[in-house]
Amino acid sequence: MADSLESIPGVGPSTAKKLRDGGYVDIESLAVAPVLELMERTGIGFALAQRIIMWAREKIGWDVVSAKELYEKRSKMLRCTTGCRSLDKLLGGGIETQSLTEFIGPYAVGKTQICFTLCVTSQLPVDKGGLDGMVVYLDTEGTFSPERVHQIAEHWDLDPQRVLENIYVGRVYTSDHQMILVDHLPEHVDMSRVKLLIVDSIISHFRGEYVGRESLASRQQKLNRHLHALARLAEAYNLAVVVTNQALADPSQIYGNPNRPAGGNIMAHACTHRIWIQKGKNNTRIAKLIDSPSLPESVARFVITEKGIEDCED
Repeated sequence: MADSLESIPGVGPSTAKKLRDGGYVDIESLAVAPVLELMERTGIGFALAQRIIMWAREKIGWDVVSAKELYEKRSKMLRCTTGCRSLDKLLGGGIETQSLTEFIGPYAVGKTQICFTLCVTSQLPVDKGGLDGMVVYLDTEGTFSPERVHQIAEHWDLDPQRVLENIYVGRVYTSDHQMILVDHLPEHVDMSRVKLLIVDSIISHFRGEYVGRESLASRQQKLNRHLHALARLAEAYNLAVVVTNQALADPSQIYGNPNRPAGGNIMAHACTHRIWIQKGKNNTRIAKLIDSPSLPESVARFVITEKGIEDCED
């Protein structure tokens, strides 16, 4: 929006600097900020923080609205093709903006390959199934491959160098670092141009740093805060958020699938659409939609190729 932070009643140059230093660089980021978080990151008092947030929300018009108004807002939602028709159908037309989409599965099942493909397809024009925007890719496991994205872009007949220029990559080293990068994205990136945010994988550092049942509650509270920050970005800037998640094996389970998503109920409640991926026969992959508020449970098959992910021939 055109309004500067200094246009907020009661905010002068000094307070505006505190807001920017805390990662709040526009009205949208203030409108979705919790009061206590704003106080913690800027050092301003409760009363002023509350006034700033209320003003921002009134400015944007975020308040209790009718279902009709909400429907009209959702009409601005965009969908991005995954490059696979069957997976797009499973997702109701593709990865949607204003939402969190989670891909779950064990090691080497293809979650990162889906992310690489989305880095390319999201840059397609809207009328060709893309989002016509830039990408932010938070790499927590050191698996981002610009060479692979370059290869996929070539097979989509796009300029590989241009595609790579439009991807901001953040190598994440700790869970705190991961949260800081998300909290300060509007400060370092022009969010009006970003249409896709990927976190691959979201749980890796949290699992590595919080070990044992005694630290589980602290880990889940921190993860919950992080997921809510991602959801606020998705809504404030109409962008798609895609996260990958690891699978946990339960050795006590004798029958059925012993694997389950990491992160427990915190992940389950925070993510809009949850897709479980596993290996199938003949080097295929099977994607199953296990949870969604608007889509029925369904299954899709795909293969990983030089073009990224594609439909199975059979």
